[in-house]
Amino acid sequence: MAYIDLVVLIVAIVIVVIYSKRFQTYIFGFGMIDILFRILNIINGFIPVKEIRTFIDTYIPSSVPGVINNYTKGIFNTVLIWVYVVIMAIFLYYIVRIFVKRKKI
Repeated sequence: MAYIDLVVLIVAIVIVVIYSKRFQTYIFGFGMIDILFRILNIINGFIPVKEIRTFIDTYIPSSVPGVINNYTKGIFNTVLIWVYVVIMAIFLYYIVRIFVKRKKI
């Protein structure tokens, strides 16, 4: 049970890789995974049902950087965090590009 958050993250990434056909889809999938984890943990603070809170605390990681920081140390941690930052910067680029393209206001 110690590595359950890591397993959940890896399974989510594998699902994205299997589903994806293009690089852009990989980036969107990775961004959606991180946003989902963060939203579930924010909601967790407002849910009064103890069983649901325990489930989210046990099985859902707080975020991708949280998992990286939990299981790595040193230079490997720094490299993985920078990879995460680059992926999220590319994700932001795609989101802004889509937003600017659809300038129907």
